[in-house]
Amino acid sequence: MKIYASTANLADVRDFVAEHANRFGFSDREVSNIRLAVDEACTNIIKHAYDFDENQTVVITVSFEGNQIRISLLDHGLAFNPDTYSKPDLQKQMIKKKRGGVGVYLIRKLMDEVIYMKTKNGNEIRMYKKRS
Repeated sequence: MKIYASTANLADVRDFVAEHANRFGFSDREVSNIRLAVDEACTNIIKHAYDFDENQTVVITVSFEGNQIRISLLDHGLAFNPDTYSKPDLQKQMIKKKRGGVGVYLIRKLMDEVIYMKTKNGNEIRMYKKRS
């Protein structure tokens, strides 16, 4: 699936990955977690890699390896460096009623494995979830 980098396209992305996860036999809860993780990753690309430039694209691929789903998001924007990431202080976020800043944390909590990489084709985030 290829989309333009607009939050208006997030529902299509969520439906795309949910359809494949459902077909692969994930529970409703697992499908919801996968949808949320992919939504957060795609939103981060739109906001941070592309700075809301709707002329840019994101390519989403879904594949299956053994008993797990692999979801890959490819972009050509600013790269995310996972080495500079620090876990947010969720308590402070809640006290200050601050929105945002927890996307990477959520993605890592919801998926079994998350890999960020720079490739010759752009930036790629690969997310894996094992079927229970």
